[in-house]
Amino acid sequence: MAKAADGMLVGERRAQILELLARESTVRVAQVAQEFGVSRVTARADLDALAADGKLRRTHGGAVALTKAVTVSEQERRVNVNVEAKRAIARVAQGLVEDGSSVLVDSGTTGLELVRALGGKRGVTVVTTDLTIADVIDRSLPSLDVVLLGGALNKGHRYTFGPIALHALEGLHPDVAFVCPTAYVPGRGLMTNNQLMAELKRAMLACAEKTYVLMDASKVGARGLMRFGGLEGVDAVVMEADPEGLVAAELGELARPPQLLLP
Repeated sequence: MAKAADGMLVGERRAQILELLARESTVRVAQVAQEFGVSRVTARADLDALAADGKLRRTHGGAVALTKAVTVSEQERRVNVNVEAKRAIARVAQGLVEDGSSVLVDSGTTGLELVRALGGKRGVTVVTTDLTIADVIDRSLPSLDVVLLGGALNKGHRYTFGPIALHALEGLHPDVAFVCPTAYVPGRGLMTNNQLMAELKRAMLACAEKTYVLMDASKVGARGLMRFGGLEGVDAVVMEADPEGLVAAELGELARPPQLLLP
């Protein structure tokens, strides 16, 4: 697949243009050029190509979505929150994935950044409950395969969960699992806010040959209602920074502490 001068794959940029269009319903050529750091000629070419594929409708000076989304997903709300931290985490985490391996990726924007970073891998199968991750792979990451776990759809969040998803996961043993908590509370553990999601994340911690926790520094001490596990038993924690040393201190108290991997 062709690669742009800024290093982004053309297909990946066009997928992100569609994500932008899904959020805003209309885009202008100048907006696309500025958002993705390309010329207006390139922006027009991207919109023309997407229109030719039936994915948007071109207008004078821009494009409009073929359908307007009824809801805005939580991923769309958070896609630009701590994005550089999440990309730094993804760059470290992708080095833990070998060509030809199977990789469980938890739902959310950190997992999405990881999957984008895996685009250069070969023969990797991504297992996920996240519809956005599956869609990005389908649209713009042809070197990856995807297994989408079934289950109930958590509306507004674009991931599946519940007994069906849990049962599907019980039949799998991926090489690597990347689990993303809503929060990490020192002295308490990995947290999320939904009972069914807590059950699924607990299963994710136990299903793979190797398990890694991905979290940016803002997750430490953040609000989370339900504990789904601790750091004991995981192979490593990947963060962009541990500014107060809280995670390192917690790991140091464990009998067999996981590694703390930083950029």
